[in-house]
Amino acid sequence: MGESILVRGSCHHDCPDTCVWDVTVDDGRAVRLRGNRDHPTTRGELCPKVNRYLERVYHPDRLLTPLRRVGPKGEGRFEPISWDEAITEAAGRLNAIRAESGGAAILPFSFDGTQGVIQKGLVADRFFDAVGASDIRRHLCGVTAWLGAADVTGQPVGLDPEDLALARTIILWGTNTYLTNRHLWPTIEAARAQGATVVVIDPVRTITASRVDHHLAVRPGSDVALVLALIHVMDRDGLLDETWIAERTTGADELRRAAAVQPLAEAADSTGIPVERIEWLAHLYATNRPAAIRTLVGPEHRQRGRDIMGAIAMLPAVTGAWRDPGGGLARSTQIYFETALNYPVPHPDAPDRRQFNMARLGQVLTDPGLDPPIRALVVHNANPAVICPDQNRVVAGLARHDLYTIVVEQFATDTVAYADLVLPATTQIEHLDLGIAWGHLYLSLNQPAISPRGQARPNSEIFRALARAMGLPAGPAGLPAADGFTWDDDDETLIRRLLDSSHPWLTGITWDRLQKESWCRLAVPDRYRPGVDTAPATADGRFQLRALRHQPGAETPDGSPELAARYPLVLLTPKHHLRFHNASYSDFPEHQPSGNAPRLLLHPVDAAARGLTIADQVVVFNDRGSLTVGLELSDDLQPGVAALPFGWWHRATPEGRSVNVLTNPAVPDDDLGSAAFHETLVDVRRTAAG
Repeated sequence: MGESILVRGSCHHDCPDTCVWDVTVDDGRAVRLRGNRDHPTTRGELCPKVNRYLERVYHPDRLLTPLRRVGPKGEGRFEPISWDEAITEAAGRLNAIRAESGGAAILPFSFDGTQGVIQKGLVADRFFDAVGASDIRRHLCGVTAWLGAADVTGQPVGLDPEDLALARTIILWGTNTYLTNRHLWPTIEAARAQGATVVVIDPVRTITASRVDHHLAVRPGSDVALVLALIHVMDRDGLLDETWIAERTTGADELRRAAAVQPLAEAADSTGIPVERIEWLAHLYATNRPAAIRTLVGPEHRQRGRDIMGAIAMLPAVTGAWRDPGGGLARSTQIYFETALNYPVPHPDAPDRRQFNMARLGQVLTDPGLDPPIRALVVHNANPAVICPDQNRVVAGLARHDLYTIVVEQFATDTVAYADLVLPATTQIEHLDLGIAWGHLYLSLNQPAISPRGQARPNSEIFRALARAMGLPAGPAGLPAADGFTWDDDDETLIRRLLDSSHPWLTGITWDRLQKESWCRLAVPDRYRPGVDTAPATADGRFQLRALRHQPGAETPDGSPELAARYPLVLLTPKHHLRFHNASYSDFPEHQPSGNAPRLLLHPVDAAARGLTIADQVVVFNDRGSLTVGLELSDDLQPGVAALPFGWWHRATPEGRSVNVLTNPAVPDDDLGSAAFHETLVDVRRTAAG
C-alpha cells in the first residue's frame, strides 16, 4: 500500500466563501476532505454540503461515460458510446447547423455550476466565439446588484468583507449571512464583541435575523422607500456629511429633494417599519461609525432590483461612511479579481453576437418568429430545466424534437433527461483550476487530487476537442486569437496567462507561488477604502446620486391590485437549507431536509384564512402553473408572504416541476439583469385529496 498524500484545492461552488480544502489520497482514491486550517476565512471549516463532497465524487449515480439518447426526450433513456463517437457526432451536427442556419442558430447555456475561472468557461467562451453562436447573458443572479452599485460608484468595488470587523454599525441588507455566507459570520461576531450593533433588513426572520441585535422586517420590494426615509431623517436632523457630499458626489440636490417629499408616515406604510424605528436606524447609521452595509443579491430579483441596489449604494455616499476603514458598502469582491487578472479581451475585429438574457430561455426556445431559430443548445455548469423561470415553457423548448441538445454534466439532472448527447464532466478534485471569490480577497489554486473517474473529462478538454473536430480557428469569425491563444494551450498555460498581469493587486502572485502556497491574498492595501484611496470609476470621479422613487413592481399587490385579488400572496423563493442552497445537491436524499420534499412556509394567519393546517398537502398556484407540496407554518415571515425554497428538482413534486414553474420571468426592458423571481403572486389551497 502506498503512502497517503495531501493535495490542496479550493471549493468551486456558487458561494461567496471559496473555501480552501485539503484532500487526503490513498492509492489514488480520495479518502478525506477537510477545510484548510490556515486559510484566513476557511479556518478549517467547510459547509454541511461540502463536508460530504467525496460522496458526490464517488456516488454510484455519477455519469462516467458519454451517452446518446435512445428514447423520447424527457424519458432519460440513453446508451453509452465512446468519446470518439460523441465528439464526431457533436462536431458533425453543430457544423451542419452552422452551414445551414449560421452560428447564431447555436446557443450556449452555462452558469455557476463551477466558479473556477478555467472550467467555468474560459475555453468554452472562446469556443462559442469561434462558432459565432448566439450569446447568453448570464444575468439570473448577481448582475443586477453589480449594475445597481455601478450606477453609483462606476465600478462596484466594495470594502474588503474582513474589514467589517472594524465596523460599529453593520446592516445586513437582504442577505442571510449565517446560512449562505457562513465563513463571514465570525467576522460579524468579532465586530459585535467589540461593541458593534448588527441589524438585519429582510422580509423574513431568517436564521441570521434571529442571531443579531435588531431585525427590521421590511415589506418585500419596498427598499427604495426605506432608503428615501432614512435620507429624509438624516437630512432633516443634520446628520449628512455636507463636506463629503460637496467634494465627492454629484446629484445630491436631486436626491435630497426626492427624500424631502417622502412623508415618513407613508414610508412606514410602504415598508411596514414604524416611523420611530426608521428614525432610530437613520441616527444609528449616521452616528455610530464606522458604519457598513453588507448586501449581496437578495434584494435584486425584482422588476426594479437595479434601483434597489443603487439606492442602498447611495447611503454610504451621503454619510461619508467610506471615509472610515470598515465603513461603506461590502458586496461582491469578484470585481477585484476581474480587475487584477489578465482576462482575455474581446477581439477588436469580432462581429457582434446575438444576445439573450438567460431568464428568457423558455421564450427563446419556443419563439416561432426567431430568425434564425435556435437549433442546437449546448449546456454546461447549469441545470436550466430547474433554475430558469417560466419553467413550463423551458421544458417545452427542451422537448422540441428539432432541437439538438448537448449537456456536459456529472449527474442525470432534469435537463439531462432532454439531451441528445451527454458528456461526462470531472468534479473539482479531478481537474486543475484557478479559484476567485466573491466574498473575500484570496486567490486559490485548485490542484487535481485524483485522476478523472471513468471517462469523465474537464470542461476545458471537452471544448478543445469539439473545436479541433469542427476545424475552428482560435478567434472569432475565422480569425486567429488576438492574444495568441490556440486550442493546444493547456489549463496550466491559461492560468499562467491570467496571472501575467501588471496590475498592482497581483504583485508577487505567480504560478510558482500558488503551487507552493495554494492561496494568496490579492495585494490590495490593508484597510483599503474604495472611493477614497482611489476615486470612483465614474465620468467625473464622484459618487453619482440621483432622485429616487419607490415604484412597486407590476406583479405585486400595490402594482397590480386586480391580479393580487386573485393571487393575494407574495411568493419568495429563498435559499433555504444548510445542506443544499442551489440546484447541485437538492436531489440527493442525504442533503435534503427531513421529509425529503419541499414545504411551503406560510404565516398562521394566512393558513387560518384558508382553513389549512400543517397536516395538509397544499397546492400553490397561479396562471403559470401549480405545485403540490407540504405545509409549514411560521411567524418568521409576514402575513401575505409565502416562501418556497429554490433548487428542488422536478421529481420532488407530483407535477414533475419545481418552484420556477410559478416564478415571474419578467426581465428589465433593456434585457440586462435578473428576472423578477421575488415578485410572484400566488394563492394556496388544500389538495383535492385533503
